This record gives sequence, structure tokens and C-alpha cells, in this order.
Amino acid sequence: MNDFRKIALVTGGSRGLGKNAALALSRKNIDVIVTYHTRNEEAEAVVREIERTGGRAAALQLDAGDTASFGAFESRLADLLREKWGREQFDFLTNNAGFGINAPLASTTEEQFDSLMNVHVKGVLFLTQKLLPRIADNGSVINVSTGLTRFSLEGYGAYAAMKGAVEILTKYMAKEWGGRGIRVNTIAPGAIATDFGGGVTRDNPAARERIGSMIALGRVGEPDDIGGVIASLCTADMGWVNAQRVEASGGMLI
Repeated sequence: MNDFRKIALVTGGSRGLGKNAALALSRKNIDVIVTYHTRNEEAEAVVREIERTGGRAAALQLDAGDTASFGAFESRLADLLREKWGREQFDFLTNNAGFGINAPLASTTEEQFDSLMNVHVKGVLFLTQKLLPRIADNGSVINVSTGLTRFSLEGYGAYAAMKGAVEILTKYMAKEWGGRGIRVNTIAPGAIATDFGGGVTRDNPAARERIGSMIALGRVGEPDDIGGVIASLCTADMGWVNAQRVEASGGMLI
């Protein structure tokens, strides 16, 4: 049993921003459960990295776009919390799982739209709803959005629309769950060098230079620029920050 360390659940925690957030949370003495869709080995590597530094962690499979699977996931999560931590609840939920589609609105297909909706809107709402009884009073929910809800880049209209919906959901979650002391905020990353969108920001030097020129700090972001922000939103120092959209973009397109 671990009585003094709080527990965070990070969806899509096997790679990219989710992995970085999990590691940053662990550095703040918060135990972490990461979810993965298909990348079991990568998720387990994150668990091992956290455990090597004295934290406690675990990985669970989750399809964030399949709402019908959320009941079974909640049951597996409950078993894990009891067996590994001796607890019925966890403290912090980060809804990070997701993917991007770059397609002009004129050629965005209904299938693409639905796949984005299932993960980024339905998944966020109904997973959080399912897990709400397991989030401890005075806990926190962090929904991951995007800088693309403030500025626009061609080809991301459908994706950005989903994240706009998430930002509105965040405000209503904060309003409705504040009575339990649960804070709900949105973090909106700018251009980050991950495999998002095929890895263009990470792997294409010309794109990195072009995008970096749009950012006041003169470079594209790295996962390390985001994970710490997510972890900080789970600390007591940020305990009066609620229902906010926190953009972490280095000052992109200001």
C-alpha cells in the first residue's frame, strides 16, 4: 500500500506528450498509470523507467475511441488500484490520447470526422464520466487541446473543431464537479516535435525552421516543454487554477 503518494492516470501515455507527462508526474512524487492502444512494449518501458527512479507505475490497454469498452476498462482499473495501491480511487486524470488528421475541410471524409470525434470528444466525455466516481475529491482533470483552437493552419479544421469542443466541455466539467473540489483545466500545446501528424514537426528540418519562425521563442516545442506543465497543474501550487485554457506554445502566432 502507498498512502502518501497520489496517483495519476494518463491516457495515451506510451509515447510523445503522454509519456513525457507521465515521467514529469513521477518526478513530482506522483505515481502513474499509463494507458496504451497498441504499443504495449513502449508503455511497459515507461513503467520501468518510472520504477527505476523509485516511483510506482502500471500500464493498461485502452481504446479511447471505443466507448463500449469503457466499462471493462474501469473494472480493470479498479482491480489494479486495489491490488497495487490498496486504493479505490486515483487523483488526477489526463485525457491525452489522440491523433491528428491533416486534410482540407473540402476533402475531409465522414470517416475521418467520425474517427476524430470518437477519440477526441466522445472519448474524453464518456471516459471521464465513467471514471468520475474513481477520481478522488479535490482531484484534477486535465484535457489536452491544441493551439489550433486559437490560430489556424490549413488542413487541421476538423481536428481543431474537436479540440474546441473539448475546451467547452472543460468549462462545464469544472462547473459541475467543483462541488467535489475537482479542478478541470485544458492544456493547449503548440507545435511540438513528436510523431503527431506523421512526425513532420520532428523530422522535417525545413518544416521545423518554418514553424519555429512563427514562435516568439524561435523554435518548435519539445515534449519536455509540455510534460512539466501538465504535472504542475496537478500540484497544490496550481490549486486555484480552474476552468482555464493554458496554452503552452512558446508564443506561437502572437
